[in-house]
Amino acid sequence: MSQENNKLVVGISSRALFDLEESHRVFEESGREAYCAYQIEHEEDVLEPGVAFGLVRKLLALNDDRHERVEVILLSRNSADTGLRVFNSIAHHQLPITRAAFTSGTSPYRYVGAFGGDLFLSADPDDVRAALSAGCAAATIVPGHSLSAAEGALKIAFDGDAVLFSDDAERIFKEQGLAAFTASEASSAGEPLPGGPFKAFLEALTRIQAEFDPADCPIRTALVTSRSAPAHERVIRTLRAWHIRIDEALFLGGLTKSAFLSAFGADIFFDDQASHIGKASAMVAAGHVPHGVANE
Repeated sequence: MSQENNKLVVGISSRALFDLEESHRVFEESGREAYCAYQIEHEEDVLEPGVAFGLVRKLLALNDDRHERVEVILLSRNSADTGLRVFNSIAHHQLPITRAAFTSGTSPYRYVGAFGGDLFLSADPDDVRAALSAGCAAATIVPGHSLSAAEGALKIAFDGDAVLFSDDAERIFKEQGLAAFTASEASSAGEPLPGGPFKAFLEALTRIQAEFDPADCPIRTALVTSRSAPAHERVIRTLRAWHIRIDEALFLGGLTKSAFLSAFGADIFFDDQASHIGKASAMVAAGHVPHGVANE
C-alpha cells in the first residue's frame, strides 16, 4: 500500500480500462502515425468500458468523503496527445482518476513503483512480466466477458499456487505428478507456503476489509483452486499464519473453474495458467499472472 494515506494504489492501462480494440487494430495494421491520427480524429468519441472497467468502478467506490482507500492511476503507452481521448472518456464516465503516465510507446511499468503501486493491470504481457519482475502484483487482462457492473460488493477471486502462494508445490506437481504433490503437501501441512506475487495485494484488501463490519463489508475475496483434500490443509493453515482473511474457498479438485467464478460473481479472477484464464474469460473478467513453473 502507498505510504500516502496508506491507500491501495492500482495502475491500469488504457486498453484494460476501455475498449480500444478498434484503435489497436489501426495501430497493428497501419502503424503508429495512423494510430495517432485516428485517436486525435476520434478524441471526442467516448470509449466504451473495457474488461476491467467494472472492477475499477467498484474499487473507486470504496472511497468516501473521509477515506481515500483506493487510488487508480492510468499507466498508458499513449502519448499525452493521443491520451486526451482516454481522459475525455474518464471524465464522461465520471471516474475519479486524476494521475497518469503517458509514455509514447515505451513500457509504462517503470512508473508502477514510483506511484507506489500495489497492482498493475495491462493488456500488454511484456509490461506485466516486467512489473512482476520488479516485485509488483501484475496481470494481463485478456479480451473476454465481464459481469455487468451491478451494485454490490467488490468480488475478487484468486488461484492459489503461483498467485497467492509461491509455485513450490505446483512445481512438484508439474515435475513429479499428482501423487508426489499430494504426499508432499500432506507431509508439509503444518508448514506455511511461501508467498506468491499477489500475497501483498490480498493483505492490502484484508486491511481495507478490517475497516468495515464483516456483515456489511463491500469486499469479498475467494480462493478458487484446483487443489482438493488432503492438499487443502496446508492452504488453510498458510492463510491463518499470514493473518489473512479469505471469505470463500473453493477446492475444486481439477473441475473447470468458470461456472464457479460466475456463481461467486467475480469482478476479476487471477490465475497463473493461461488455459484456466482462457476458459474463465468467457464468463468473468480474468487476469493472467505469468509467474511460476507454468509460464517457464
